[in-house]
Amino acid sequence: MAELRLAFIRGAGDVGTAVGLLLRSLGYGVVYSELPQPLVLRRFASFAEAVYRGEWEVQGVKARPASSPREAASLVRHGFVAILVPEQGALGELQPEVLVDARMAKRNLGTTLHEAPIVIGLGPGFTAGVDCHAAVETLEGPELGRVYLQGGPRPPTHQPCRIADLAEERVVRAPCAGVVEALREIGDLVEAADPVAHIGGTVLRAPIPGVIRGLVHSGVQVSPGMKVVEIDPRRDPTLPFRISTRSLRIAEGVVEALRLLTGAPGRLDLPKEQGV
Repeated sequence: MAELRLAFIRGAGDVGTAVGLLLRSLGYGVVYSELPQPLVLRRFASFAEAVYRGEWEVQGVKARPASSPREAASLVRHGFVAILVPEQGALGELQPEVLVDARMAKRNLGTTLHEAPIVIGLGPGFTAGVDCHAAVETLEGPELGRVYLQGGPRPPTHQPCRIADLAEERVVRAPCAGVVEALREIGDLVEAADPVAHIGGTVLRAPIPGVIRGLVHSGVQVSPGMKVVEIDPRRDPTLPFRISTRSLRIAEGVVEALRLLTGAPGRLDLPKEQGV
């Protein structure tokens, strides 16, 4: 499988999806690893949704789950993005040129410097030169997308991204452990206090009026404090389906890291989407 120019991405959420779309546009075949039940909030802008549906398309690119590294390579050859659940020792078999940890866990979950020729970690918990070759800033602010070839990103704030000057005010966190059951769908317009989901006997209500931007998949087990619902106050039902500016800036950081590490020419300019 060495003839494939592969990028392997851990985490097929919205940020990982943006990274994969950009790397794919640069000529890489893209394989992801994901959980059997992805905990992704912005599911409709994420390839992770393919794990639940069997296939999912983001910006004209289709993703499908793969049962083995060999099937993942076949899917890539046929023009798909592949998602392995679980990873199944894929790095040894697929031998990707690039490994990106896009799980956005705010800590390193075990990625090491020697797993691929180029290893890039996104966000807090990664240190360039220690557990990756480059790390990329993921926190809001002027340094979003910054590449670190030494050291690493800022510590996490545990605050949601700000939209229309609202951050924590626009999300709903799980009040207790339990299984989420959705009452509405991503893209639905809601008013403040409308029921959106429930966990056991607890109803989760929209904290503000807007459009449902993120909603954990029904049947997923969550822990207390986990983000379950995200509302976008701009009330545009197309936004939940689109890659955000924040995700694109992080993806640009990955491309810049590749340029710096390999000496490849120029940084690619990306089309900008609205919002974060």
